[in-house]
Amino acid sequence: MRILSVSDIVVPELVGTSSPVESNSIDLILGCGDLPPEYLASLKAKYDVPLYYVLGNHDIRHEQVPHGCLNISGRIVTHGDFSFLGFSGSRWYNGNPNQYREREMRAQIRKLWFPLWRLNGLDVLVTHAPPRHVHDAEDRCHRGFSCYRDFIRKYRPRFLIHGHIHRVFETPAERLSVVNETKVLNSYGHHIFEI
Repeated sequence: MRILSVSDIVVPELVGTSSPVESNSIDLILGCGDLPPEYLASLKAKYDVPLYYVLGNHDIRHEQVPHGCLNISGRIVTHGDFSFLGFSGSRWYNGNPNQYREREMRAQIRKLWFPLWRLNGLDVLVTHAPPRHVHDAEDRCHRGFSCYRDFIRKYRPRFLIHGHIHRVFETPAERLSVVNETKVLNSYGHHIFEI
């Protein structure tokens, strides 16, 4: 399965007539937060594949779901043979929507222990914020969640795809870290990967 992941900034070329991505080469789109609902709906329309997304700390206009897209925050969904789970938001820093304290995010994960146990193996965890000490920063807004590292240890997803950390990458390898056996990928802008 070939997946286009997007986050944090609109890449006009992806929805334009001269997209660097062939529309028939993508099987699924993952939105990792801080993107306008119109952009997500345009991606869904252009590539005509399922689009799963989570909200970022700046997503305050998502009262309505972008047309044809599915918010997977706190829910497990499957596409083909693969399973996906999402968590929205960032660490709490000023009280705006989609900000969580560590204990609040840990509680969201704890609510899913039974479905995760029954699933017996998650393929992709989609988040806005990264795990703590993996691609994150030290300011209050950009610290990752320690509970995501615990999630990796306990549930061993194949991938954790996140946004939130704005960085320009010279090569695809710079986006990727491996924690235990989980590939942690910063989706800033856009990236294509295979599972």
